[in-house]
Amino acid sequence: MHSGGNVKNLLDRIEKLNEIGIRLSTEKDTARLLETILLGAKDLTNADGGTLYSVTADNALKFEIMRTESLGFAMGGTNGIEIPFAPIPMYDDQGQPNLKMVATYAAIKDEIVNIPDAYKASGFDFSGTRIFDQKTGFRSKSFLTVPLKNQEDVIIGVLQLLNAIDAESGEVVSFSDEDQRLVASLASQAAVALTKERLIQDLKKLFEALIQMLATAIDEKSPTTGQHCRRVPILTMMLADAVSASTEGHLASFVLDEKKRYELEVAAWLHDCGKITTPEYVVGKATKLETIYDRIEAVDTRFEVIKRDAEIAWLRDQLRQHGVIEKIDEGALKEIFAELDKERDFLRRCNTGGEFMPPDQQQRVSTLAESMRWRGPDGTTQPLLDADEINNLIISRGTLTDAERDVINNHVVASIEILESLPFPQDMQHVPEYAGGHHEQLDGNGYPAHLVEEQIPLQARIIAVADVFEALTAKDRPYKKGKTLSETLRIMAFMTKDRHFDADIFAVFVKDRVYLDYARKYMNDEQIDAVDHDTILKLFTG
Repeated sequence: MHSGGNVKNLLDRIEKLNEIGIRLSTEKDTARLLETILLGAKDLTNADGGTLYSVTADNALKFEIMRTESLGFAMGGTNGIEIPFAPIPMYDDQGQPNLKMVATYAAIKDEIVNIPDAYKASGFDFSGTRIFDQKTGFRSKSFLTVPLKNQEDVIIGVLQLLNAIDAESGEVVSFSDEDQRLVASLASQAAVALTKERLIQDLKKLFEALIQMLATAIDEKSPTTGQHCRRVPILTMMLADAVSASTEGHLASFVLDEKKRYELEVAAWLHDCGKITTPEYVVGKATKLETIYDRIEAVDTRFEVIKRDAEIAWLRDQLRQHGVIEKIDEGALKEIFAELDKERDFLRRCNTGGEFMPPDQQQRVSTLAESMRWRGPDGTTQPLLDADEINNLIISRGTLTDAERDVINNHVVASIEILESLPFPQDMQHVPEYAGGHHEQLDGNGYPAHLVEEQIPLQARIIAVADVFEALTAKDRPYKKGKTLSETLRIMAFMTKDRHFDADIFAVFVKDRVYLDYARKYMNDEQIDAVDHDTILKLFTG
């Protein structure tokens, strides 16, 4: 027996098996986990080589990791060298089991296969092995093939060891019964570890898919917000990486490890999740008079009624003056129509919204609403616009009234409530805080909690910069064009001066040209203009 039969040797090997089991239970990286399984099995049995396969969804054995010490052969695992061999089908096109290959046989039959000498074995196809040996000068001899079965009695992989080496003579020998029992025990532990890791990864993928689905649903809920929920995480992580690399000011101590980075990315994906509760007519309010439909069309109809009444009145007057209409100068009527069309077009322009509506235009809307009258379906004379329509048309910025903006702003409160209700694991406990803080301002004038500088985490400040930059430059808003880089950075510089943003974070955003890296991928060419960095920085640094 190459492994020896004394008690001490056995105890040493059992202790080694325990050590491998401990490593398997704590390993979180799949590549290192696979490597630990194969190298641990090789070490236990003093095998020269080995292969670890996984069972695919379509019932094939996929090569995950391969090692042969004497040939210096290493593929898969942590070394990054891709294994070029195609998966081995467990069944043929007619559904018949592939029992000629040792690995597939072990998986299908759920049996350990211990072969002392492949060249003398019967019942299995070792033609590929012989070809490999001829090309390399290697001699494949003893094989120990063990199926990996999880706690649900499902075969999830196969561990195959090659050429057991006698510790004293260095000769290739058979795998002993002791080897077989130890590897079987290791395979059981490995199957549990792999199943646990796959479950964790599958749950992580499901979680990520769900948060991205939610973000997509919010974006699709309103065409006016375009791809905001999908782009803010991208820009957030670009800026976060730059901030993490910064060595200046209070940012020098800010370092994102893998866990903290993932936590921030999740928060960025979920930063607007509360908008799922916001009424669609508010989220997607493209014009000032839009609710279920754009009420400017109703205003147009009233103008047509006014024009109709004006024409009727004019015709009656002509009949009174001439008795019978023969040749009439229609210039006066055309002037009336022209004036009405001008006022109608003015209200249409007001309805589109924008960055700023001057007070004189707001007053003009109010004056028109009262001075112009139309006869309604019930025969009564009514003002051109009712109080709600006036209130909407004189909105000074954008398309939302103060009440509607409060509804929109409430999405942050809803986001926090939704996120705080979720049982986030310990590594993501701060997601609600980061996502819910992206509308807070250093001066305490943000919302919803009016936090001040020392209460706002850096992660929330990073999301805030990404959120505003994406909103200002977005090219898919129906009520405005996406701003250029120089316009956007100038606006944000003044906002930084007013302590809306963290000055050091915004400085990194400008100096490291994070904005430009993002712009080249997600903005139109005409938006990407020249930016004078010194001028931008002076606007908020003095």
